[in-house]
Amino acid sequence: MEKISFVIPCYNSEHTVADVIGRVITTVQNHGGYDYEVVCVNDYSKDGTIDVLRKLAKENKKIKVLSFSRNFGQHSALMAGFNYVTGDIVMCLDDDGQNPPEEMFRLIDKLKEGYDLVSAKYSKKKHSLFRNFGSKVSSLMSDFLVGKPKDIDLNSFYVFRRFVLDEVIKYKNAYPFVHGLILRVTRNMANVEIDHQERAEGRSGYNFKKLFGLWMNGFTAFSEKPLRMSTFAGMICAMIGFIFGIYVIIRKILHPEVLAGYSSNMAVLLLIGGLMMFFLGLIGEYIGRIYICINNAPQFALKDMINIDEDEEKKNNK
Repeated sequence: MEKISFVIPCYNSEHTVADVIGRVITTVQNHGGYDYEVVCVNDYSKDGTIDVLRKLAKENKKIKVLSFSRNFGQHSALMAGFNYVTGDIVMCLDDDGQNPPEEMFRLIDKLKEGYDLVSAKYSKKKHSLFRNFGSKVSSLMSDFLVGKPKDIDLNSFYVFRRFVLDEVIKYKNAYPFVHGLILRVTRNMANVEIDHQERAEGRSGYNFKKLFGLWMNGFTAFSEKPLRMSTFAGMICAMIGFIFGIYVIIRKILHPEVLAGYSSNMAVLLLIGGLMMFFLGLIGEYIGRIYICINNAPQFALKDMINIDEDEEKKNNK
């Protein structure tokens, strides 16, 4: 019997996570064709999420709990969960109830058609306007920088095969970007249309700072295209400056009475100076992240583990 491993990052979801886990287990048991495990990763929640998870894990040994020593973010939580799953198929979903667990076998059935990954696709996301904007930017970034197929949506509700996970967890550096890691392994993907549900309670844990950090992970860890863009922009600016210089010389020869333009000079200086500072900052981001990775900064740090077998722990401590 095949085994499904569910990975659920949890943050401030004490009132929703138990319902999500219950619906996951009920759906699998009603289907009857699969064994299961649920790996919940508590990303240093500030409410009683960890107490709820401990209670659920005590009642059901198939619920495993990993707890961080500080907040590392959703993608680090996913990577932590990936390192402790034992199933043949891995499914990721959120802890807020917006990904309907009852639809999971529509994704799995599509996976069985020969795909390596199947993600939910929402005709209308029931996120806030800011979160929808962030998701759109992330999608465009994945299209351009990481090579995501343009006809595929990658969301937080998806299922993939074990061999994909085995490749993804080879990445041990800081700043993980899970979609980028998956796209390094395969582009054999498909979507299934699923209704996005209203958030049961609270609001998204993503603010501008966290979204910006996620975008920078995608920019600096998985593509050299931004550096190529800076080279291209520098060439364009140099060419424009050269042409403008020739124009100024010719104009001065033909019309000696024309005075040099202070405003135009300032505009050009500000434009070029701004571009230089922007791309120097981008290069600095690359260098800073390289430095942090060289110093072996962790993806995550575990404070507590519940229902994790000794063999699994030894395997991940090698």
